[in-house]
Amino acid sequence: MHPIKKKDSYITPTYARQFADKSVPKYEMPKEGLSREAAYNLVKDELIMDGNSRLNLATFVTTWMEPEAKKLIDETLDKNMVDKDEYPATAEIELRCVNILARLYHAPEDEKPCGTSTIGSSEAAMLCGMAMKWRWRKRMEAKGKQTAKPNIVMGANVQVCWEKFCRYFEIEPRFVPCEKDRFHLDPQKALELCDENTIGVVGIMGSTFDGSYEPIEELNRLIDKYNSKSGFEIPIHVDAASGGFIAPFLQPKLKWDFRLKWVKSINVSGHKYGLVYPGVGWAIWRSWDEMPKELLFHVSYLGGNMPTLAINFSRPGEQVVAQYYNFLRLGFEGYRKIQQNCQDVALYLSSQIAKMGPFKLISDGSDIPVFCWTLKEKTNFSLYDLAERLRDRGWLVPAYPMPENAQDLVVQRVVVKEGFSHDMADKLLADIRRHLDYFANTPTHVAKTEGSHFHH
Repeated sequence: MHPIKKKDSYITPTYARQFADKSVPKYEMPKEGLSREAAYNLVKDELIMDGNSRLNLATFVTTWMEPEAKKLIDETLDKNMVDKDEYPATAEIELRCVNILARLYHAPEDEKPCGTSTIGSSEAAMLCGMAMKWRWRKRMEAKGKQTAKPNIVMGANVQVCWEKFCRYFEIEPRFVPCEKDRFHLDPQKALELCDENTIGVVGIMGSTFDGSYEPIEELNRLIDKYNSKSGFEIPIHVDAASGGFIAPFLQPKLKWDFRLKWVKSINVSGHKYGLVYPGVGWAIWRSWDEMPKELLFHVSYLGGNMPTLAINFSRPGEQVVAQYYNFLRLGFEGYRKIQQNCQDVALYLSSQIAKMGPFKLISDGSDIPVFCWTLKEKTNFSLYDLAERLRDRGWLVPAYPMPENAQDLVVQRVVVKEGFSHDMADKLLADIRRHLDYFANTPTHVAKTEGSHFHH
């Protein structure tokens, strides 16, 4: 939320002057409307200061799609995903996407997997979290035990959506802290935080801090022993927001999904490495048994009675259509080639940065195509300074501190996505070297100790 600004602030038309000769208020509705040309030009002028999304190496979100995908999006912008009675073909496409993902993640077909599209991976994570809470509560009620103090165990490196989930739905978060050489969840330490009130353990396939996979197979092995010994049924939820569209194609032998007994649900982001513009996410459950019926609503809406499972109600259908387009257009091999190219660029770029004198790699992009580095020692500049100077040619390469217990370590991170080529990587390297030369030739420069606000 933003504070209400002064009512007397105005937009002064530039190129739109041929259509509008008066200033337009910024923070209240104008008394009279403008022509469509004037409105278009005013908004376009306002957006001119936005950065170039292709140079945004901070975001995981897709910044390029094919013209045919854009055309499909444009043709389906008016479709409301919730109205399955009016748009049965769109509903069928959603069902096909759920089936494709369930099979991609090796869901046992005899257990009848299920799932839903969402606005993004954050909503999908919250739906899966709620399912874990409801399932835990039923188990506790069947044993005649209290249900007032649920908790969830996860690494301190989780994305902020999990902190939101805990606050919004009154779950105690139990964080496994990071260590100097480990920036994600330690399975053994996670189990030490579990008890009968634990609704589940969250494992991450592609940490936003350093791009690493958490050891889900090892976590499953330890939880299997723990549950057998304790009689509990603590499940694993895998936050595969990024890795869910990388691991099946680049590390197919890696076991992290429904091949593991205690992995009961997975969230994945279609608008990250799923290669769709924002926003679409997916929640996939191993079985209908993992989906509490209380979370399903049957509503009479626009002439039909339909089930709905979502935090949002009305939502656009065009991103689901775009996801299906990608599945058909690329197929398994197409996704593999794109993700392999992204990883090749990430590994090349990280290897070159590692050869630069002041930098030390924390990760190299060998899990998801994301890596980060830090400074070997104190210098007259910080990574915050480098991030700021790289903006002079449009590069957005964020610098930030690592999570609790490792906050003294400041890193800089690059996310390599489709559209970021070897040639662009060379241009970025040239700019980094240019700024290193500047710092070397400006010994009086004083290193900044903090940078602009950056969210994971």
